Amino acid sequence: MSVGSKGLTVLVAGVVVAAGAVYWPQYLDGYFPGWTARTAGLRASLPFAGHEAPQASRPQSATNVREAAIAARPPVPVDIDRVQRGPMAVRVDAVGMAQPIATVSIKTRADAQIENIFVSDGAAVKQGDILVKLDSRQIEAQIKQTEATIDKDRAQLEGATRDVVRLTDLLARGSGTQLNLDNARTIESAAKATLAADQALLENQRVQLTWYTLTSPITGRVGTFAAKAGNIVRSGDNTATGILATIVQTAPIYVAFSVPQTTLANIREAIARGDGEVVATPQGGTRSVTGKIAVLDNTIDSATGTIMLRAIFNNEGDVLWPGQLCNVRVTLRTDPDVVSVPRTATQSGQDGNFVYVVEDGKAKLRPVKVGRFQDGRDVITDGLKGGETIVSDGALLLVDGIRVDVRRNQADASKKDAT
Repeated sequence: MSVGSKGLTVLVAGVVVAAGAVYWPQYLDGYFPGWTARTAGLRASLPFAGHEAPQASRPQSATNVREAAIAARPPVPVDIDRVQRGPMAVRVDAVGMAQPIATVSIKTRADAQIENIFVSDGAAVKQGDILVKLDSRQIEAQIKQTEATIDKDRAQLEGATRDVVRLTDLLARGSGTQLNLDNARTIESAAKATLAADQALLENQRVQLTWYTLTSPITGRVGTFAAKAGNIVRSGDNTATGILATIVQTAPIYVAFSVPQTTLANIREAIARGDGEVVATPQGGTRSVTGKIAVLDNTIDSATGTIMLRAIFNNEGDVLWPGQLCNVRVTLRTDPDVVSVPRTATQSGQDGNFVYVVEDGKAKLRPVKVGRFQDGRDVITDGLKGGETIVSDGALLLVDGIRVDVRRNQADASKKDAT
């Protein structure tokens, strides 16, 4: 057959197919829904369009043809599950970072040599534990000198007081003068002032003596000491070189995280009720700790549309470590009556979300409204009542009314796993 003959054959076949599609569109409705309506205008303008086929050979209706085509298809293998109805917690998931509630930098307030360090690098310390002892011999000597000066001041004051008493008695007998008594009283007042000044100096020196014993102001964990025993430390050193060590509080501890601003109302309600349980799991770890919301930031970040929260944890066993990333789950409340389906069961189309409900061995399309997504499940607010059998896997090959072949019942499998 020549090339021209092949082309003519293809052209004739195409004309026949096109004519059939126009004059008998019902046969294509099973595969292209709406074909009859779309070709109605074209048929009206073509010859013989108004003539109907004889009664004995009249094609079936579009619906019947479509149903027949669907019925002719083999069953589609699917997994099924049951629509759940019952209580369901409202949760928010986020990624947070552990932060110490308090951080203290240990610096010296005196110029001295480090005499001894009593804790090792990275050790856990309690409030009041001695960390570093500086050489305090100089200030101790100054204290002894001041104490001796105070003893002398007391002796001088006692002498001035005796003079005032004696001169007062002489003046009363007419043997003394008022001038001598006034001078004695002035000397007594000066002795009192000298004694008070030296006592204040002693108190100041005793305070300075405490600077030579550095203790932990909080309970936490100390970092690495920047200087060891024998080194000279100075109070005038800048921040970079003057810090001997840093202590961070690890118990209790904060975890800071951000949540969408759309959850703000629920979060405030949870805080008002005293709820807001927070579970934090360090990334890469298996242990979790439970705490509660402690701080709600006063401003929403306009750039991200989120608000910062801080949850507080007792952190027993140091599960959380400062600066560690954590997976955070906040439980805001528990709704008592919620209808939910697996996320894989919900499909999206031009008219919105839908699921396939299995009835009499067939998949029936059911429009639904999805409220929220949580824990791998969609919360259904309309379209399902609970207890229906739905297709949980394999829905991409389904059409409304097609037969299904159940591969696995996820509801039965979940019961077996639970037992």
